[in-house]
Amino acid sequence: MKMYSNGDTPMPNILARGTKINGDLETDGDIRIDGRVVGKVLAKGKVVVGTEGYVEGEIKCKNIDVSGELKSDVHADEMTVLKATARLIGNVVTPKISIEPGALFVGQCKMALNEKSKVDEPKEKEKK
Repeated sequence: MKMYSNGDTPMPNILARGTKINGDLETDGDIRIDGRVVGKVLAKGKVVVGTEGYVEGEIKCKNIDVSGELKSDVHADEMTVLKATARLIGNVVTPKISIEPGALFVGQCKMALNEKSKVDEPKEKEKK
């Protein structure tokens, strides 16, 4: 969880079950979604979608842990985890992914390397 510069421990951002948001959601920290979001979710930290959670729209975050339902494209800078109860219809761009048995994933996954772990591309052989 993100710490603020004054040393205070931040309150977690929680979108509770029964809560619905139509529009974009943006946070500098982590967020847990147990309700329903139709719109973009932008988080500088971790996004957790609980078993009752539903997101329809694009998600951009550092890490994501999904137990609920997503109808969206996901861009995670570090790690994507799909738990056994997860249902994801959309594309994923992430350097690491974990998919538990039982999870549903319909889409494409691009394993994008971040700059720290980027491997040099092979050089073309010189023409003779």
